[in-house]
Amino acid sequence: MAFKSGFVTVIGRPNVGKSTLINAITKEKVSIVTPKPQTTRKNIKAIYTDNSCQIVFLDTPGIHEPKTRLGEYMVNAAKSTFSETDVIVFITAPKKGDMIPSEDIHILELLSEVEKIPKIFVLNKCDTVDQHTAGNIISQYSEKASFDEMLAISAQDGFNVDSLKSLIVDHLSEGPLYYDEDQITDQTMREMAEDIVREKMLYLLSEEVPHGTAVEVENFKQRPDKQLYDIDAVIYCDKETHKGIIIGKGGAMLKRIGTEARKSMEASFDSKVNLKLWVKIKNDWRNDNKMLNKLGYK
Repeated sequence: MAFKSGFVTVIGRPNVGKSTLINAITKEKVSIVTPKPQTTRKNIKAIYTDNSCQIVFLDTPGIHEPKTRLGEYMVNAAKSTFSETDVIVFITAPKKGDMIPSEDIHILELLSEVEKIPKIFVLNKCDTVDQHTAGNIISQYSEKASFDEMLAISAQDGFNVDSLKSLIVDHLSEGPLYYDEDQITDQTMREMAEDIVREKMLYLLSEEVPHGTAVEVENFKQRPDKQLYDIDAVIYCDKETHKGIIIGKGGAMLKRIGTEARKSMEASFDSKVNLKLWVKIKNDWRNDNKMLNKLGYK
């Protein structure tokens, strides 16, 4: 059989399971995953390779109505992938009410402008509704846009994930290995460390606080005499009250964030990690172009 390869953009509104799906297909934790929206802020490449194909997934930020310059960056980053992809996977999930969410209507309008690229509709979290409801949702979307394939899955449970992967491969052409067989992402270890710290904050802190934070690794060095990384990272927040919450009473919350992040880094890097965290206030950093550039949101 001919070896197939290509780039696959996964788009959708926030918190519908884009990163969970990609992690399920690649069987690697490439993208951080939390129950909260806007977890993914940058386009991340996740690479799946086997004997017959290489799929380079573009995990994108959720498309939403931006309220800050960071939000604008995230939406533009997602849209930019349309020009560099071979297949588009549009993923959604059931939402209360009979109407298609406004965010999805906007995405469907964007997709209507994209020609000659195969599009696959995916209804994720189908295990949360009955079969009849799932069928109705798929019918509603099929009336709004033209898709080459439509499928219901549960990325969390693995239901129909392999079937989706097969559909994606069907729409790819013969091609080369774009990345080494054992490479699973284009992220650097420094970028992964920043995301891991942010992931732990999204899990451990209240709804508003972690969305106003950013993480910058200022030092990332491997000790020459042993398998150990020294990592110094700064957590930026935009309010004095948020700084207090992140640090916690007697530094308890910051210590907990650091401990959880260190454990995940050690698992990802297959090495011991010495992690140090600091918290700094940077007012309205999400609207500060200089700060956004510094943090890699260019």
